[in-house]
Amino acid sequence: MADDAAAGDLGEDMGAEASTTSKGGGLKGALPGLLKYILIGVAAVIFIVTIVVVTNLIMNKGGKSQTAIPVGQEYTTAREAYDWYKLDQIRTYSKDDIPASVTVEVQLGYKKDDKAASTEITQRKVELIDFLRRFFSDKTIEELKPEKEDILRQDIRDQINDDILTNTSIRDVRFTAKDVVKQ
Repeated sequence: MADDAAAGDLGEDMGAEASTTSKGGGLKGALPGLLKYILIGVAAVIFIVTIVVVTNLIMNKGGKSQTAIPVGQEYTTAREAYDWYKLDQIRTYSKDDIPASVTVEVQLGYKKDDKAASTEITQRKVELIDFLRRFFSDKTIEELKPEKEDILRQDIRDQINDDILTNTSIRDVRFTAKDVVKQ
């Protein structure tokens, strides 16, 4: 019986030992499983980031941006500001068989703060008015239509720069009023 009691005590000791071992073994067994899931998560994140980077490189054609910034002259150069010289109102008749009455107010644009241009335009004011009167009297009603104003302005600018002004040049011509009245 003493052997049985000793065996019983021994069994109880072994049972206690086995229960502590199984608890400790559970923690030791969970650690590798936890590490396995962490590694799978890290590998998934790396895989997803790699796919996103490769896709962006393909979509952006080697890293070039899809949005192109315009660099043409019309986008980079601001329009030049001019000083304006207003000429007196010009009245004449058109070149048609039944002439129309033409009344025009013209302003000449020259480089801002260009004192030489301002002085020369002032000195040649009479010549400029005479030229403009003759210019408009040589035009027909058809040539004076609003859709042809750009051509008129270029012709006036070119002829004034070539024939009247000698030391300077005008950059732009604008009509502040232009009336063509048929008789």
